[in-house]
Amino acid sequence: MRAILVLLVIVVLVGIAAISLGYVNVSQTRTAELPKIDVKGGAAPAFDVRTANVSVGQRNEVVAVPTVNVQKPR
Repeated sequence: MRAILVLLVIVVLVGIAAISLGYVNVSQTRTAELPKIDVKGGAAPAFDVRTANVSVGQRNEVVAVPTVNVQKPR
């Protein structure tokens, strides 16, 4: 299984290299077109979601912040 995966990766890399170096030229010959689909009716799903009430506030607090002193070794 691993050998097949490695072989596949090598083939992809060789293909990318061939295209980027100009050995393979890929040109579009026909434009893409979406299929024509006729859709009638239907409805989007409905959900009833209840969440918790969240209140955000702020208050002033005094916090002691430690000081750091760094000294170079002599």
